[in-house]
Amino acid sequence: MVLDEKELNLNNAATVSQRGCAAIAAGTEEIDLSSLNSVDSAAVAVLLAWQRQAQKQSRSLRLLAAPASLVSLISLYGMQDFFELRGTREA
Repeated sequence: MVLDEKELNLNNAATVSQRGCAAIAAGTEEIDLSSLNSVDSAAVAVLLAWQRQAQKQSRSLRLLAAPASLVSLISLYGMQDFFELRGTREA
């Protein structure tokens, strides 16, 4: 799945979370975050929902091209071991 939003925040988190969970339920194991430029802490909650969905199906989830700002939030919350991040980039 390619996430096409430029922002992931409280305003769109529920919609993005539902779309990602549906994609994961349908078999997606990678989500490309390369379009994201702006995130807030709601983005971490979305990633957790996606991770839980993948775990329910006994699959791993890879997050591709996460912006540095999202990786920073994940680290701030001490959650770097919860996610498989590949290709971190500057936003």
